[in-house]
Amino acid sequence: MTARPSTLSSTPRFVQAILDWRGTGLIARLALSSAYLLGGIVKLSDFPGAVAEQAHFHMPYPALVAVLTIGVELIGPALILSGRMVWLGAGMLGVFTLLAAITANGFWAMAPGPERFAATNAFFEHLGLVGGFLALALLAGRAD
Repeated sequence: MTARPSTLSSTPRFVQAILDWRGTGLIARLALSSAYLLGGIVKLSDFPGAVAEQAHFHMPYPALVAVLTIGVELIGPALILSGRMVWLGAGMLGVFTLLAAITANGFWAMAPGPERFAATNAFFEHLGLVGGFLALALLAGRAD
């Protein structure tokens, strides 16, 4: 019985060169976590706006939730970009993203129409990000 060729052996050379380039991993981690990093910086620079955002979503103790949100949005990317405890940073942002999607994009409770359509798309886009963070945690665990 012959061994199956690995998936990478069928990858075009130019794609493999990009994947093998040392900076590709950092760029991928930055792309995946950049919205959170920027969100944390913006919320930190406009704390009253961050509190108002939490109040808009009917969060209890909006100031406390704003502080926790800023912490997750800054610490998660810092861990991911540093390459240390990537699993924790990815886990923080994955759980945060799932909770935010459920809280902010409850399409299942909306009447049919454009708002439900937009919320459905946003929910599944966030679900895709959760999958990206899970994949990042898996790959980081294998690299250790």
